[in-house]
Amino acid sequence: NITMKRLTAWGTIFVIITAIAGIYGMNFKYMPELEWRYGYFAVLALMALISLGLFFYFKKRGDL
Repeated sequence: NITMKRLTAWGTIFVIITAIAGIYGMNFKYMPELEWRYGYFAVLALMALISLGLFFYFKKRGDL
């Protein structure tokens, strides 16, 4: 049961990152942040913040 909780927590973290990367990998033509100079770094920072936030959330709950 503990192993399943850990695998689920890690899976949740990676699913969010995969979803964001999948959206930006579709080569949309009209995305405002694609024209922005720091758009790439902003998306990477967003992915890092979400991952760290989920990591610490699951760590606090005792799932990791």
